[in-house]
Amino acid sequence: MDPQLLSYYEAIERASADMLTAARAGNWDEVLKLEGACVLLISRLKHAAQEIGSATATAPEPVPEAAEVAKVKSRIMQRILVNDAEIRHLAEPWLQDLDDSLAGRHKTLH
Repeated sequence: MDPQLLSYYEAIERASADMLTAARAGNWDEVLKLEGACVLLISRLKHAAQEIGSATATAPEPVPEAAEVAKVKSRIMQRILVNDAEIRHLAEPWLQDLDDSLAGRHKTLH
């Protein structure tokens, strides 16, 4: 894998961790802003991967390096998924409140 692609994965992971920090603080505006940054990074990653893939289609990577990079990529992806799951869990009450507000339902305290 090209180092440029790995740097995109690392940037997405950092943005994901920042999103989680913002979600834990209840800063949903920041979460949404960082989500937009992630979407942009993912788009750039896809574009870069296509460009690199077409440029290096005939030059195979050495197997030991490819295996190590695959492990790093896998660990990054796992951390992103764990962050995403926690963000979703933290967002559930906020999303329910938003849904209730949009539907005109008000919270009642018992």
